Amino acid sequence: MLEKAATGIEGFDDITFGGLPRARATIVTGAAGSGKSMFGVEFLAQGARAYGEPGVLLSFEETADELVANAASIGVDLRAMADEGTLVVDSAAGDLDDLVQSGAFDLEGLLLRLAAAIDAVGARRVVLDTVETLFSTLPDETTVRREFARLLRWLKERDLTVVVTAERGQQGRLTRHGIEEYVSDCVVVLDHRVEDEVATRRMRVAKYRGSPHGTNEFPFLISGRGLVVMPLHHDELTEVSEERVSLGIPELDTMVGGGVFRGSTIMISGSAGTGKTSIAACAADAACRRGEKALFLSFEEPSGQVVRNMRSIGLDLQHWIDKGLLVVQHMRPAITGLEAHLASLHMILDEHPAEVVVLDAVASLSRGVASYASASAVARDIAMLRLRGATTVLTALAGTHDDPHTDVSASSLVDAWLLVRNVENDGERNRLLMTIKNRGSFHSNQVREFLLTDDGPRLVDVFVGPDGVLTGSAREQQEARDASTEDARRRDQERRRASIERRREEVEAQIATLRRQLEDELADFADVDDSAADEAADRAAERADSAARRVGGGGP
Repeated sequence: MLEKAATGIEGFDDITFGGLPRARATIVTGAAGSGKSMFGVEFLAQGARAYGEPGVLLSFEETADELVANAASIGVDLRAMADEGTLVVDSAAGDLDDLVQSGAFDLEGLLLRLAAAIDAVGARRVVLDTVETLFSTLPDETTVRREFARLLRWLKERDLTVVVTAERGQQGRLTRHGIEEYVSDCVVVLDHRVEDEVATRRMRVAKYRGSPHGTNEFPFLISGRGLVVMPLHHDELTEVSEERVSLGIPELDTMVGGGVFRGSTIMISGSAGTGKTSIAACAADAACRRGEKALFLSFEEPSGQVVRNMRSIGLDLQHWIDKGLLVVQHMRPAITGLEAHLASLHMILDEHPAEVVVLDAVASLSRGVASYASASAVARDIAMLRLRGATTVLTALAGTHDDPHTDVSASSLVDAWLLVRNVENDGERNRLLMTIKNRGSFHSNQVREFLLTDDGPRLVDVFVGPDGVLTGSAREQQEARDASTEDARRRDQERRRASIERRREEVEAQIATLRRQLEDELADFADVDDSAADEAADRAAERADSAARRVGGGGP
């Protein structure tokens, strides 16, 4: 298999499956300002710092001081690396006439200078920036191709991994001369375009001999910590959690089967003013109450405004911010571009790894850009957060009552979808909440009324009666009427119960009297019965005595 040299550029090694071809040459081409030189600087800096491979940077356009200043903008201190002996920074901006003899085009002076720099630090990586300047004096493209191939062959013989930057050509050519890409093993094309007044950067691997690679265009950003490439992750999740976590509203947890699965993605959609942000804030608050870290990214409201507004429903987010459990940050992707948004999200999560992440008002990602670009950004966000194991809550602006779908086309990507909508009746505007879907879990098919109170959001049952579904004051009035009817029924029951109790006592008293009377009669009867028995005994005795006398009187 082709051996590769990791660049250390975040995301780039993912799309090239390991980095650039080791001991071979790579062309990095693009128009002015596309980031070619910064790619080369990052390749050398990461090689020295992360992989122990010293390097040589030879520029044909900029001076050494200019290179140092430019590299500092991405957090690379070239002067310090040079002092450490891990990098040689050399400029041939004003020395080409001494290095190259334009008549027969002899490169010996350049090769000697390169050899000295390589030997000085034991270099394993070399960056030549920019090659067009070197070959600008050549008479024809044939000579350019021959001498360029000779230069690359000389570098390969020394087992060096080489990056050569080149300017983009005209009429579809990857480079100005249109031939450098044919003698290199890998070609990386950088593009800096402006669409709808927003500048964006794209990267594409146009060629990679002997290796599979991502062939699509990928957004990238030049940030204060270097280049960051944003591939659309296709990694398969190896583990999924069965644990459920609360969204901070007990009635809502019941509606989704006892909470949502940890690591899942939940979208809350609805029109403006329906309380989407409040539900998302409850999820972040619940995470902090569990002792977990949470991240709240607001794409519309400033962070201080989010904290202030949530106090109106009883959520003290500042408390969790002070404890270091919550980060609330405002981002403006419509101004900075989608690449800056993606890179910022990466960097924030690196600094504050959160178990629960809220992306509030993701519809802002679609402003000023094509729908496919915003959908791709949301897909990248969801994929990246899912791979990090974060439970993600998105809030999105929904369409009309009959069309609940959002502008960011994320409904198929999320695991659970909650819809909040306003209803108007009897001169009032009230909120309803329902569960559209909840993958792999029971979820209620009931519509609940959603209330924002001083003690936090609540869900209550709507009243369904002969006149339809009642909410708000109509529901409260009907509940009051029902309560009054129930109270009257209860009082009537109490009266009837008391009357029955009195009647029972009266009956029991009558029974007691009759029982006593019966007992008296039984006692009298027993006395009479005893007297009759005595009289019968006396009569029997008298007859026996009389009989005895008769027997005695009739003897001899």
